[in-house]
Amino acid sequence: MSLTLSKPKRRAAHTVPSARWRGRQLQGWLYAAPTAVIVGVLFIAPLVLVVWMSLNRWPLLGQAVFNAPDNYTKIPKNPLFFDAVLFTLKYTAITTVLLSAVALGLALLVQERRPGVAFFRTAFFLPGAVGFAAAALLFYGMLNNDFGPIDPLLQTLGITHEPVKWIGTPNMALFSTIALVLWRFAGFNMLILLTGLQSIPVEVYEAAKSDGANRWQIFTKITLPLLRPTLALMLILSITGSLLAFDQFFIFTNGGPDNSTVSMVMVVYRDAFFRFDLGGAAALSVVLLVALVGFNTLLMRRLK
Repeated sequence: MSLTLSKPKRRAAHTVPSARWRGRQLQGWLYAAPTAVIVGVLFIAPLVLVVWMSLNRWPLLGQAVFNAPDNYTKIPKNPLFFDAVLFTLKYTAITTVLLSAVALGLALLVQERRPGVAFFRTAFFLPGAVGFAAAALLFYGMLNNDFGPIDPLLQTLGITHEPVKWIGTPNMALFSTIALVLWRFAGFNMLILLTGLQSIPVEVYEAAKSDGANRWQIFTKITLPLLRPTLALMLILSITGSLLAFDQFFIFTNGGPDNSTVSMVMVVYRDAFFRFDLGGAAALSVVLLVALVGFNTLLMRRLK
């Protein structure tokens, strides 16, 4: 008669790691719980509420009434919608290109360690420490035709003979706002790109120089390809911020002149707090969110 002997030691050996793994898993969940709660309360719950609002006629005061999909079908009838879409895309394209070029130029300028480079890094980044609303008010005060110092200075130097309408015409209002954005965010994007530049191994540059590569070849064949993940991050931040632009237009130009600088977020704001149509504003917000996700997805696939 044969007996089958069990192997309790092997089961015990498997039991201990399993218990240890469950303990580590529980510890991981406990570490992630505060962030999960913050994301759930501050992002997921408001997102669900906005989607639900977009499916209802939601007045500022009164009872909400389900009316899907009326809030979405009436979006093209908004008199500011198409103009705001075209302006936002135009602003996003110009701002992204100029901001990327300026930030990359500044990053390359202060990339190498040399005497005084720390001062320039700090000076370039310093505008990023100013609040965006405060920066918009600062530019409004500097470029104001009544009391701003820029116009008298230009006239004293003989550059202009009369006050410049910095925010008095659509084109000047747009480019004055772009100048504000460049001043405010170029240093911040420079810091992002500088981090990527400093992560490139020095040996790669030395090998390229020993092979006879010039500066342009090193930049196009080494720096830009190895900087692609950092460029993707910077472009996503720039495109997202441009598509969601609000402060600079609300404070600096107030959407003028003649609604020529009304962005998509300003249309949402006006529908919600001037027309008191919270359901329509929520529908516009959902459309803007979908467009934003689509832009960033295409960008990530392109730069993958």
